[in-house]
Amino acid sequence: MNFVEELRWRGMIHDVMPGTEDLLGKEMTSAYVGIDPTADSLHIGHLVSVMMLKHLQLAGHKPIALIGGATGMIGDPSGKSEERKFLSEETLRHNQECIKKQLYKFLDFEAKDNAAELVNNYDWTKDFTFLDFMRDIGKHITVNYMMAKDSVKKRLEGGNGISFTEFTYQLVQGYDFLWLYENKNCKLQMGGSDQWGNITTGTELIRRKTGGEAFALTCPLITKADGGKFGKTEEGNVWLDPKLTSPYKFYQFWLNCSDEDAAKYIKIFTLYTKEEIDAIINQHQQAPHLRVLQKSLAMEVAIRVHSLDDYKAAVEASEILFGKGTTDSLKNLNEEMLLSVFEGVPQVEIPSDTLNNKQNCVDFLSETTQIMASKNEARRMLKEGSIQVNKTKINESFEFSSNDLINNRYILIQKGKKNYYLVKVI
Repeated sequence: MNFVEELRWRGMIHDVMPGTEDLLGKEMTSAYVGIDPTADSLHIGHLVSVMMLKHLQLAGHKPIALIGGATGMIGDPSGKSEERKFLSEETLRHNQECIKKQLYKFLDFEAKDNAAELVNNYDWTKDFTFLDFMRDIGKHITVNYMMAKDSVKKRLEGGNGISFTEFTYQLVQGYDFLWLYENKNCKLQMGGSDQWGNITTGTELIRRKTGGEAFALTCPLITKADGGKFGKTEEGNVWLDPKLTSPYKFYQFWLNCSDEDAAKYIKIFTLYTKEEIDAIINQHQQAPHLRVLQKSLAMEVAIRVHSLDDYKAAVEASEILFGKGTTDSLKNLNEEMLLSVFEGVPQVEIPSDTLNNKQNCVDFLSETTQIMASKNEARRMLKEGSIQVNKTKINESFEFSSNDLINNRYILIQKGKKNYYLVKVI
């Protein structure tokens, strides 16, 4: 497998330094990407560089994931209009441990010859004094060289200026590359296209300080066809941690991609081969309404990030919401998934003893829950077959009881085709 060619057909190369392909073709190469641990979870924006490491390992090379414990304390000015907040070492270490668990789902840390490795740049910078840094690193890169970087120029042109801390960020990142070059035989750094300036500072530092040769490869920044920011929803980032973004919402994000975006994302975020992707796209074009492309994308990513069981539950939950589910499938949902599916649905709270005895459905719908404006409305809609309880149509003879509770706590009532209500026992 040719690593660069693999990334190229997947649309994952923006810039690549001359000589990179030759290096990868003649020897097993160590390459790294940096991840600033500013949160205790990766979000899907991080997955691009993680997938680059995955393909690198599949091509027989050694992937290194660098957790930026030190650089995370400073903040990278690339693509930023203002300085980020500093984080404590304790917070950064916690975030590192959480991210490590997520990386294990993508990279093989136990492979015989090219096991993935996780490093933290705080470990080799924490005892590096300012004077040592200036003497050993700062003297090799000129201010003119640093000022010419786009990330610096944009901040200076923006009017807010740039602090000395952020100005020197590229030197700190460059030192990471130098340290990995000298200690881990790492000759390639990869990242997003906005990192090109920082990465090439590292290759230049290696050349000037050691006389050695190192390389750079970047991928395009992922965008959406409509101009919106990739990985963002109304609630914010789409996270890999199920506590921050539920498996159902995670699945729905990919399922709701446009055809154009899904055709791009399936190459970047899955391991389907070119032949498999061409076949999926062709099948999708035959019947776009079946959303074969989106479903294939969502399945692959959801299973890798979460699990097969989580994926199946998300599919089942989706069918429930869109009319294909049954009472049994609804009752199989755990509370977290149920609340995730019906987030935003009006909730009605009733006392825990309400269902100790069976209750007439007309009274329950109109008086107990006030979902219906009156008994007359309740009778009319029941006669029309427009009321469902836990996805089953009911008539006026139906009686509510504790047997109807989902997870011993909820009853789902559907009024017409689209109006849902979640009755919650408190």
